[in-house]
Amino acid sequence: MSLDRRQFFHAAAGAAFAGCAQPTSDVPSYLAGYEELYRRDPRAATKKWFDEARFGLFMHYGVYSQLAHGEWVQFREKIPVAEYGKLKDSFDPKAFDAEGICDMAVAAGMKYVNLTARHHDSFCLFRTNQSDFTSLDSPARRDLVQELADACAKRGLGLCLYYSYALDWRHPYFYSREASQQGEVQWDSARPAYDEPQPEYKYEKEEDFTKYLNFVHAQMEEILHRYRPAVLWLDPIMGYYSRPDLFPIELTYEIIRKADPGVLICFKQGANGDEDFVAPEREPRAHTQGGSVALAAWEKNKGKKIEICETLQPKVWGYDERDHGQHRTPDDVMRMLEHCDGYKANLLLNTGPLPDGSIHPDDRATLLEVGRRLRA
Repeated sequence: MSLDRRQFFHAAAGAAFAGCAQPTSDVPSYLAGYEELYRRDPRAATKKWFDEARFGLFMHYGVYSQLAHGEWVQFREKIPVAEYGKLKDSFDPKAFDAEGICDMAVAAGMKYVNLTARHHDSFCLFRTNQSDFTSLDSPARRDLVQELADACAKRGLGLCLYYSYALDWRHPYFYSREASQQGEVQWDSARPAYDEPQPEYKYEKEEDFTKYLNFVHAQMEEILHRYRPAVLWLDPIMGYYSRPDLFPIELTYEIIRKADPGVLICFKQGANGDEDFVAPEREPRAHTQGGSVALAAWEKNKGKKIEICETLQPKVWGYDERDHGQHRTPDDVMRMLEHCDGYKANLLLNTGPLPDGSIHPDDRATLLEVGRRLRA
């Protein structure tokens, strides 16, 4: 990356968040017992806490939940951008109860909660100055991330936030399907395979991608300053492996570290090996086939903490009504925990809240029973 481009990114990010207060020196509640280390080295304290956390709750929730066909419904069903955008007007998480969710997590023996602050459809569950496609601009007028942050803090739970850094089906200047075929790794998920061109999509040349990067960098700073998560959990890694030349990953990590020196960075199996831990899906050695960049990052990340992602639904992560009666049982989850323990890995266990934001009753019952067994 040229110096001029680097300076441009820094200037844009700084201007976007010039008036925001810096994180305070107060020790987060989830780091009770790690106070002395935190005062010396906040990131080391967060790492030590995470190494010992073992079990966390993952939640995939957004406007896609209304359609009850999983979090990739826009892509798989080729819903036009304008039509999909109308889901904001009917988004009503009336049963999203952050206090109850965190009580459930504590009862299940979990130490942290991870919510999809922004998934691939670009809908934001947090307050942002970069977009009006948010829960605060919906009829709900709610900042779900803030509600969850407050509930976690009361209970000593770590707040982790999922953020779709390397894929966006709404932003005009995310790279195109055609551009995704121009790198070492072929990938077909950059945009849905629409039958007709989408007028909202404006990407034409590599320089256009700068506008998308400025958008995500500004949002990351907003997230880190406002909510102080323990982990910023980036996804999807294949979006990066497809066009690593477009992503200034070192600069992105620098922006994150500057905004909050104590936050941990996760980007699935790894982008450049500078991540704090790796988070493969379902298997500790699960490695996305992502070419030489992926292999180099995977090699550099060897020996780091592993977090294995699993879901209580059999296939997808967001709520899917077609999975009724097939959700994982307490016995299944106990086997997952035992499997993770064999690798000294954490288990990040996902539930897809129902359209109204409530936790699926089968998943709630399963988690409460798992907690009972862990306490026995």
